[in-house]
Amino acid sequence: MANFIILRNAAAISTGSAFESFGPGAASVIASRTVPEPVVQVEDLSTKEAAEITRDPQVAAVAIPMPIALIQPLVAGQPATTAWGVSAVGADTSPMDGDGVVVAVLDTGIDKSHPAFSGVELVEMDFSGSGDGDRHGHGTHCAGTIFGRDVNGTRIGIARGVKKALIGKVLADDGGGNSDMIFRGIQWALNEGAHVISMSLGFDFVRAVKRMTDAGMPQDPAVSKALEGYRSNLRFFDALMQMVKARAAFQDTAVVVAAAGNESFRPQYTVAASLPAAANDVVSVAALMKNSDGTYDVAHFSNTMAQIAAPGVDILSAQPGGSLMTMSGTSMACPHVAGVSALWWQSLRASGNVNASANLVIHNLVAHARTKELAATATPLDRGVGIITAPQ
Repeated sequence: MANFIILRNAAAISTGSAFESFGPGAASVIASRTVPEPVVQVEDLSTKEAAEITRDPQVAAVAIPMPIALIQPLVAGQPATTAWGVSAVGADTSPMDGDGVVVAVLDTGIDKSHPAFSGVELVEMDFSGSGDGDRHGHGTHCAGTIFGRDVNGTRIGIARGVKKALIGKVLADDGGGNSDMIFRGIQWALNEGAHVISMSLGFDFVRAVKRMTDAGMPQDPAVSKALEGYRSNLRFFDALMQMVKARAAFQDTAVVVAAAGNESFRPQYTVAASLPAAANDVVSVAALMKNSDGTYDVAHFSNTMAQIAAPGVDILSAQPGGSLMTMSGTSMACPHVAGVSALWWQSLRASGNVNASANLVIHNLVAHARTKELAATATPLDRGVGIITAPQ
């Protein structure tokens, strides 16, 4: 017997006023369908039982739990005195502040007493087993970039008008966890009404292999087993994201943003983005650095095949205990995109000309990305469509 993660569809939707706009008779047709609401469960099954359960029409995917870890930030070159990413993405000149948008940060938790989060309703949920709060610092830093208020006159946040944030602790105090934690965290965030979900974490293939070899399994079968786990989790994530998209036909759903990873080492070699950034319909984010001539280039550590890029080197944000600190990594780039996504949600709602949706937010992220300030060495493979840009 072993633990398996199971993705199920929710029960059929009910009839009622929600379908009036579809015209007479539409309610009975729509009511016969099943809303693909994600329901993530962890069950103790035999391998045979796990194979049999995949035949259930209400089961979308089955995966083997796999280790996850935060995308480890790098030591910043010099302590920053300003959050340069705020102006680089145009948040300082945007008329939007994220008011009315619910943001979820799935990370190591948050220091809710930090002055950067004054006035924000923080809803915490621990999936890691290590309790609420942030004894690591990674989650607090990421949250500060997304919606942090000014600290002693220094601006750090992209969307300073966000009034409610969902803080899912999916990584323990040591920065590690399992994939079931992130899947359950996403389900929780969706159920709580998140419009944006930010994840600066990755699936830890290396640790999965090490766990098995430490337990006595030879290297080759351990790698094979880890590949099997990675493949099942990729399929699980793709099925989950398909459900996330399908929710938009009936209710608001979320823009899901993930860091591409820090495993590259330019110019010697590059590494492609891995899960969750590699999953379908996840907005994957590369990290940019600012050159002395004012142009932006891809950071040497940033993984390839990202969809979009954002500031990720020498980023100033909140530190547990009430102060500020500087970090570098795609972990720091990801919350810039999450914050700008909140601004686009608000902008689309305010326009009155369209029905705001996650899909439309993503279209605007892509359509308004800039390339003219990027260095010639920043290729599309590395930085995607360009640098994220706030609504103006």
